[in-house]
Amino acid sequence: MSGRPHILYLHGFRSSPRSFKARVVHERMARLGRAHELICPQLPASPRAAMELVLTLAERHAKLGPDNIAIVGSSLGGFYATWLAERFGCRAALVNPAVDPLMDLDQHVGVTTAWHSDEPFEFRREYIDELAALKVERITRPERYFLLAATGDEVLDYRDMLAHYAGAHQHVIEGGDHAVSAFEHYVDEVLGFCMGGSDPAN
Repeated sequence: MSGRPHILYLHGFRSSPRSFKARVVHERMARLGRAHELICPQLPASPRAAMELVLTLAERHAKLGPDNIAIVGSSLGGFYATWLAERFGCRAALVNPAVDPLMDLDQHVGVTTAWHSDEPFEFRREYIDELAALKVERITRPERYFLLAATGDEVLDYRDMLAHYAGAHQHVIEGGDHAVSAFEHYVDEVLGFCMGGSDPAN
């Protein structure tokens, strides 16, 4: 198993490692006998705290070289994945990523609940500034990015994604939804890209 990257999965806003796509990735990695190579943390609401946690978990792999880690990010997790990919120089697969979540999340300031628990979830106004500090205006080395975007995304505009990740490997799903409900059909393509463009089973 040497030479194959660990996979870091980053969930979206108010989501968790129990989300549908996170479970699909975990199940596929488990079938490959690679579940131990998946890093899938519960991200704090604070963007700064979320990135501090992820750096703690992933930096030891990244220090071995950019091919020792790859990132899969969904929605807000895709925004985070882009910042991390630029930092590490590694591959990143983005699933309906948030390109500029500052305005979108401004309306969510306050206390709500997470999707997969009844625990209070507080998104504070200062978190908007923390997001701004993570914004990547223009990606470098677009060949290290893979975009999976659904034209039917009811939350984010897929055209913003295509423009922001211009030059990247892109797979546009006609129709679909923000959650990518048919993600089982795309997980091998996502993981294959993360593993250097090869079949994830090899």
